[in-house]
Amino acid sequence: MTPFIQSMLVVARRDFLAIVATPTFLLFLLAPLFMIGMGLAGGMGASQLADSARGAGRLVAIADPADIEALRAADARLRTVMPREPALLELRVATPAADPVAVAKEKGSDTYAVMSGPLAAPRIVEREKDSSSGRYLVLLAGEVLRSRAAGDLPPVTPRIEALASGGTSIAVQQSLGFGAVFTIFLLTLLLAGQTVSSLAEEKGNKVIEILAAAVPLESVFLGKLLGFLGVAVLFIAFWVVMAIGGGLVAAAQVDPAALATAGQAGKAAAAIGATPATGWGFFLGIGFVYFVLSFLLLGAVFLGVGAQAATVREIQMLSLPITIFQVGMFSLSAAAASAPGSSLANFAQIFPFSSPLAMAARAATDDALGVHLLALGWQALWVALVIFISVRLFRAGVLGGRSDWKFWRRKKRT
Repeated sequence: MTPFIQSMLVVARRDFLAIVATPTFLLFLLAPLFMIGMGLAGGMGASQLADSARGAGRLVAIADPADIEALRAADARLRTVMPREPALLELRVATPAADPVAVAKEKGSDTYAVMSGPLAAPRIVEREKDSSSGRYLVLLAGEVLRSRAAGDLPPVTPRIEALASGGTSIAVQQSLGFGAVFTIFLLTLLLAGQTVSSLAEEKGNKVIEILAAAVPLESVFLGKLLGFLGVAVLFIAFWVVMAIGGGLVAAAQVDPAALATAGQAGKAAAAIGATPATGWGFFLGIGFVYFVLSFLLLGAVFLGVGAQAATVREIQMLSLPITIFQVGMFSLSAAAASAPGSSLANFAQIFPFSSPLAMAARAATDDALGVHLLALGWQALWVALVIFISVRLFRAGVLGGRSDWKFWRRKKRT
């Protein structure tokens, strides 16, 4: 192991223990309990996203050209008498290649049910078994037949199929994406901000100057960043263990018979069955990696910019614009989570400081996995570039004892 790496690990261990091995670290671990209000605000935002996405739901009728206008007129009549307005009806002309199952699984909109075939005996593919959407399409086919017939008609005999795995609705997946954006933003802002607080304290009591005289400043910078990353990982692990333990305790106290009696078993199963497009394992794993990259980006910026200040007040003033910028990245990524596949979402996924948040949201709504490898490489490149620049800002600020943004210029020898 080289002396540079040894000194970096020593600084990382020092900063890690300086925070963890203190009684106040317990209060730091319990800080999320004081952020319930922010969590509720995030839940309200996710609910609004779900409501907006729910409006994109549809029913699809694949019919002969001669039946299109009759179906449109019957749909308009039924909507005036239905106690609850059904989802919008999309009419398509039947073709030999039309597959109702494929239509039901199309991305971009929640398709609740698809009707195809003759109106007297239609084939209906529905997302959920015995859904009101499937029954509405049966009622629609019967209304068209009644409007054409003069006498009594035999009842419509539909062939109803439920998708073996209807999948999680787009509304729920967008809510999961917003939750990932909110969680990464909150954790990054809470934990990366500790780097500048520690730097302010060490600049005030001259500890940073002692470190600079003992080891290379590059190893001091990287050691600090690595040490605070360790604190962040410990923080997350603590709350993951608490969440798992709380979930096991809650599951042990639930009476399945009581749920069934109350008629809530189906709803509970549906809630548990809600999964991101990439699956829970990949979603949680890639979300953690994106958090690490986001933390390294913001932590490096905090350390590099914070080193330019000479006093604690200046450090606070310099960190405020960074925080405001990060809030802007959160807003951009939240907007991208509500509009997957849009130009706004593509921009948020490419822009380096919003990319970790936006790509975590994409993992909830898009099942493509290869794009995340490209995103990780792109973000790792920017992390390396930001650290490269921040290290030089850090060196200029610590050695100069003042702000010196022209870090690329070498002093002339006298």
